[in-house]
Parts: sequence; structure tokens; C-alpha cells
Amino acid sequence: MTFVSYFPGRGTLREQAYFEGKADGKAEGMAEGKAEGRAEGMAEGKAEGAAEALAMAAGTVVRLLDRRLVPLPDDARERITACTDLDVLARWLDRAFNVQSVDELFAEDTPPTP
Repeated sequence: MTFVSYFPGRGTLREQAYFEGKADGKAEGMAEGKAEGRAEGMAEGKAEGAAEALAMAAGTVVRLLDRRLVPLPDDARERITACTDLDVLARWLDRAFNVQSVDELFAEDTPPTP
């Protein structure tokens, strides 16, 4: 047995407007969800890229000092790998080509004592 509903208003302009509004709302919600997901993905990608750049720069400084046989104590290695400022890491990388000790590497980065 099949049940057929013939509720009042079926097939009317009001029902058609209701279904169109429902479809429009669904489409709008999907578009907003996609845009939000895209924005979150881009932000996450930028953060991952920045973290990779920091890790690569720190690794390059450490490797260069190791290859040049500059003594690198654990605390200095930790200071380099924990650095989150790409400009500082770039400065250390430039210095790493010429320094003979980690004291020279960090020389201008330590605040002067009175």
C-alpha cells in the first residue's frame, strides 16, 4: 500500500519558494564551509612552512659549525635549534662561515653587561 500526501499548499508558489530557499541555504552553507576550510588549510600550511624553514636554517648553522670543526657544546646546539627568529638564524649562518668558537657566533646577540 502506498501512502500519498496531498497536504494543502502542495505544488504552490509558497512550497516552491520554500524548497528554493532550502537549496540556496544549503549551497551557501557549503560555500562558507569550503572557504573556511581553505583558509584554515592555508594558515596551517604557512605555519608548517615556517617551522620547516626554522628547522632547516638551524640545522644548516649546526651542520656548518660541525663541518668546520668548531666546538659546539650541547647548550649552544640547543640555543641554535630552539631559536624561532629567522633573522637571528640568518645572522648566525652568515657568521658561522668565519667564527672559531660559538662565543663569536653569539657575540653580538648577548646584551652588554654594565
